[in-house]
Amino acid sequence: MINRKLAVAIVIAGLSFTSCKNEKDENAEGDASENTENMPNMNTAFIGTYTKKEGHVDGKADGILTIQQDPETGKVRLGRTVAEVINPSFVKLTSDGKYLYAVSELGDKDAASGFIHSFQVKENDSLVEVDKVSTEAFAPCHIEIDKTNKFAFVSNYMGGVVVMYRIQQDGSLEKHQQLDMPNPKESHTHSVSISADNKHVYICDLGADKIWIYDFDAKGKTLEKNQQESVSLPEGSGPRHFTFSKDQKFAYSMNELNSTISIFKVEENGGLNLQNSVSSIPEGFTENNSGADIHISPSGDYLYASNRGHNSIAIFKIDKKSGGLENKGYASTNGKTPRNFAISEDGRYLYAANQDSGNIQAYKVNSATGELDAIGKPTAVPTPVCIEFLK
Repeated sequence: MINRKLAVAIVIAGLSFTSCKNEKDENAEGDASENTENMPNMNTAFIGTYTKKEGHVDGKADGILTIQQDPETGKVRLGRTVAEVINPSFVKLTSDGKYLYAVSELGDKDAASGFIHSFQVKENDSLVEVDKVSTEAFAPCHIEIDKTNKFAFVSNYMGGVVVMYRIQQDGSLEKHQQLDMPNPKESHTHSVSISADNKHVYICDLGADKIWIYDFDAKGKTLEKNQQESVSLPEGSGPRHFTFSKDQKFAYSMNELNSTISIFKVEENGGLNLQNSVSSIPEGFTENNSGADIHISPSGDYLYASNRGHNSIAIFKIDKKSGGLENKGYASTNGKTPRNFAISEDGRYLYAANQDSGNIQAYKVNSATGELDAIGKPTAVPTPVCIEFLK
């Protein structure tokens, strides 16, 4: 069995080593200091970043950035800084694109807590801050918004705290409910995911090797424990991010510590039945690696997962009857430490944020095979960790 503290220490040490030098990638296109105004017929994505040196990263950005995407070619170029926030490592838009929320990932030496910032998105994609509230713990690392755009959820990596906020008409936030995980010193809540019918909430707890399950009543405005309180993963898995198959019959967790993807059958009551797990890295790869993000193509045919260490996007074909995954290969991210990645709304392109090499790699998605073909060289972007497209 894996000793948890040792496993976490190994992951952190490995990430610290790769991030000790955040030099500009010589192969990257563009100047990270270049400011580009919005151009006609271009799509905008907001980029979450790190802005200062931490134990696992040497932040080089100065806040929330934008990139501009050409929807015809898939190419991107660096935009500008639209909000000066400390360590806005995760950003999330409401589905109507009116408001953007960003964590300020702070530790106990930085402030009394972490924060979540609320911004109104203006017509020129600039941001106007409307609110800033405490996340009630430290190192907030993920934001989810329910299907009605009335509630926001923040996961704090330190302290085992998840907070649900009521979204007000002006985009500001009002604390509504706080969930305190068991054993807060060991708990590392990393994400909240909500079922398509808005009835169930799933919390990935990396420190507990559990996914906590709650029933969500948006009308009653409450979270209650599901009949199945949680599902346990093998010790040392470290569930980080979570996603659903297109038909919502299956779910998948990206497990950070042992670089696996777990497959679950979703029960009618929202419970999870663990089927099996597959590796996110090639057989025989022995260097340090930690799993990061996970997404499914809009078609529902392919699942993608990012690997920090192997520095790749893993590609899997989904068996829609069983939920099983068949590995179809790997695409290099042409950079170091890919964190989050995003698939364009039309499914034609994928973008990977390389945290430690300071760039974003664009790919053309082959809809028939799921393969990823790199579009030119990566674009220089300072310490990118999250990509959120404005729809």
